[in-house]
Amino acid sequence: MRTVLRALATAAATLLVATAVSPAPAQARPEPKAPEGFVALRSVDPTIIQEMRYTTAHTFLGERVDGYRQPVCILTRPAARALHLAQKRLLRQGYSLKVYDCYRPQRAVDHFVRWAKDLDDQAMRGEFYPLVDKSRLFDDGYIAEKSGHSRGSTVDLTLVRLPALPTRPYRPGEPLAPCFAPKGERFPDNSVDMGTGYDCFDTLSHTDDPRIQGAQRANRQFLKRTLTDVGFVNLPEEWWHFTHKPELFPDTYFDFPVDRRSVAGR
Repeated sequence: MRTVLRALATAAATLLVATAVSPAPAQARPEPKAPEGFVALRSVDPTIIQEMRYTTAHTFLGERVDGYRQPVCILTRPAARALHLAQKRLLRQGYSLKVYDCYRPQRAVDHFVRWAKDLDDQAMRGEFYPLVDKSRLFDDGYIAEKSGHSRGSTVDLTLVRLPALPTRPYRPGEPLAPCFAPKGERFPDNSVDMGTGYDCFDTLSHTDDPRIQGAQRANRQFLKRTLTDVGFVNLPEEWWHFTHKPELFPDTYFDFPVDRRSVAGR
């Protein structure tokens, strides 16, 4: 009996020591929040249409992008207010802005970089980069390790003629049409015809490409003129890409998630 008791005591002591030295379970680090100066666009102008592409599988990656948790446009307050001014003018003319992407966390940019380096993954080439060799995405400037979007004052957007018709959701695996195909052939979008779809990796996406004429060119110039008047500068290689100047955070690349909680109350 004494032998049994000694064995039990030894086991209990061993368990007590093991419990005492076992490290506490690691706690997940809290997600960073947006600093003061960032707002949800909807709190500044709820009339601007939001079609946040990177929360869906309809991207050049073919999947939701890292860091995009909710379909909410987050921007610096000056950029959001400038969009509000542009929207007021457009509504009087029968148009609305539609944003595709706003603030973009660094983890999303990192996701782009990983995807671009995987030359075997070309699932969405038929729509987004039909004529571009994926091995050239970095050299040609379509993908970079840093993005102005991560500073919070850059937005990707287009124009929609009112009343806005709904855009049907993308169905993963559906046949793809080139992003520069005629509007009736490429993926349907309720925006005006800009000559290419959004995120089209092709020189036809250059704002002033001379091959874009007629109504398509007029639409691009209308968008550019409207946003230039409220302080935005267009990226010449992408008709949809605009940065509000001066930037509130010109040298900081943020990595808080795209989530309403990141700008709670703003």
